[in-house]
Amino acid sequence: MKIVEYKNLDDVFFKNIQFDTISSVNEIINDVKNFGDAAVLKYSKQFGDGEAEQLRVTKKEIEEAYKQVDTETLEALTIAINNVKEFAQKQLSCLKNLDTSVSGLSLGHRVIPLESAGCYIPGGNYPLPSTAVMTIVPAKTAGVKRVVACSPKIKPVTIAACDIAGADEIYRAGGVQAIAAMAYGTETIGAVDKIVGPGNRYVTAAKKQVYGDCGIDFLAGPSEVLIIADETSNPQFVAADMLAQCEHDMDARAYLICFSDNFAKNVSEIAEKMLKNLKTRDIASVSFEKSYAVVVNRIEEAIAISDKRAPEHLEICFKNAEKYADSFKNYGSLFIGNYSAEVFGDYCAGTNHTLPTNRVSRYSGGLSVFDFVKIQTYQMAEKMNAQELIPCASKLASVEGLAAHKFAAEVRLV
Repeated sequence: MKIVEYKNLDDVFFKNIQFDTISSVNEIINDVKNFGDAAVLKYSKQFGDGEAEQLRVTKKEIEEAYKQVDTETLEALTIAINNVKEFAQKQLSCLKNLDTSVSGLSLGHRVIPLESAGCYIPGGNYPLPSTAVMTIVPAKTAGVKRVVACSPKIKPVTIAACDIAGADEIYRAGGVQAIAAMAYGTETIGAVDKIVGPGNRYVTAAKKQVYGDCGIDFLAGPSEVLIIADETSNPQFVAADMLAQCEHDMDARAYLICFSDNFAKNVSEIAEKMLKNLKTRDIASVSFEKSYAVVVNRIEEAIAISDKRAPEHLEICFKNAEKYADSFKNYGSLFIGNYSAEVFGDYCAGTNHTLPTNRVSRYSGGLSVFDFVKIQTYQMAEKMNAQELIPCASKLASVEGLAAHKFAAEVRLV
């Protein structure tokens, strides 16, 4: 971990990851568009997803998956799903239909769920049943009728998680071919209105390319955490939370902002000791070596750095942290205090772990029930209302030089 002072912080700390256009992504998407299931199966076999002859996981396979997952895991999934669902329901209750009046004109909006959604669940380095929970549950809670789940190398625990979470269809497909299948449809996988969920750079490049033909949540880069800590923080907690992010992949990053060199060095030493016995040390050690500790003098400096970095996960575990919570503006999800472990958000607290990375939190929040509804406005004008609006509309149409717009307003003048 690189330890630097605030005044010596380089631009690399704030640099965005660039999502390259990958030629093979375009080739795979075109093949899926042209050849459907055959292309998906071909690429699934090519990239090591198995020799399956059919894409959809059957009811019998779902039943068998439950038998292969231990009771404690199923119970843990159920607790996580219940918490995520309850939070999503409470979020949705804040978003209501609106019927109002403006200058005598009836205006409003309707909150309408999407018809279909595709949830991508990674399965490369590790099976991620938690992502099934985080993507499928808010979609079903929002009222989406058809929720599709796609995952490569799909394990029984992921199948069970998809089923408990409420997926209507589960497919053994991953990578670019899964994104293309959900975007454009094949003989087996029907196209969806929106695709959500994290993935590697190929999945991200594919989501970027299909956007417009269907919706996406956001373009996510490697996982990241930024922790602000002082002498009241537990350095073991801090080191453990940093390594929890670093083990995702070699491009993941952990950032520590603290108020002394000694604290930064202590955390670094503890993390190095933890790495010796960590099963995922081959990945985590590479990420940790490229991570940063920044030493500042004042909390205001820490807040400024954090908001500019706009991290995916932000942990504030310094003295009286809750009093400063509203001072932070850019983050995917906020964890306040020594015992608000980021890992709780990953799995079971109830908030979503599908979050914006790569400084996207400057303009977007994490995945939520709101991603699966659309707000559509309406207006209803009576004759009297129209007479009042015509002069305004006619004048603005004249300014813009749109003659038919002007006529469409004035033709209603009586």
